[in-house]
Amino acid sequence: MINCIIVDDEPLAAALLEKHISSTGHLKLVGKAEHAMDAYQLLQTRSVDLMFLDIQMPHLTGIDFLRSLSKKPSTIFTTAYRDFAIEGFELEAVDYLLKPITFERFFKSVERVLRSRTDSHQNFIIIKAEGMSRKVLIEEIAYFESQGNDIKTVLISNESMMSKNTMADLESVLSEKGFVRIHRSFMINSQLVTAFNAHEIMLGIHQIPVGRSYKNEFDALVIEISQRSINQ
Repeated sequence: MINCIIVDDEPLAAALLEKHISSTGHLKLVGKAEHAMDAYQLLQTRSVDLMFLDIQMPHLTGIDFLRSLSKKPSTIFTTAYRDFAIEGFELEAVDYLLKPITFERFFKSVERVLRSRTDSHQNFIIIKAEGMSRKVLIEEIAYFESQGNDIKTVLISNESMMSKNTMADLESVLSEKGFVRIHRSFMINSQLVTAFNAHEIMLGIHQIPVGRSYKNEFDALVIEISQRSINQ
């Protein structure tokens, strides 16, 4: 069962969404809000897996509200306007539904949420590089390197790209996906470690230094790798 909330200041639109939710066996409506502050309270007090979020709302748009959240539930934008699709994509929204929302279109979005909860290949992040928003599968990323105000993302294919993400933002999203910060300037995909010693880690051909202040993270990673090899 997926716990969901509706955030929409239009009563008719919210009522239609509620009707669609009640007709879907996998969804449970746990709250409704008419604006961002009420939605924030719901997210603090309820277990929310999925948010149906209107974009045009009083005081704070749905896009700005989602951008402000440090921990984001899966989100489906609902709107009467086509102009915000790119922003929705950059915020990794599950889908972007135009009002009035038919049940058929609604259910396709819900199916996408269900697939993302069971299919690891649906895990991705959005990286803005060279004027484009690029969808990159997490499993294809070897490591991130901080270079001044930019982040260099290096893929297992050895392709790299520069973006304006911050290491702190990436760490908050990817620490539960097997990525480990082992240096002030480096965060690695722990699944790709091929060799290591006390001072460096190898990811195939890539040699990554271990920072002195990240010894605890390094020790935990070594233990995890050892346990992984025992269980195989």
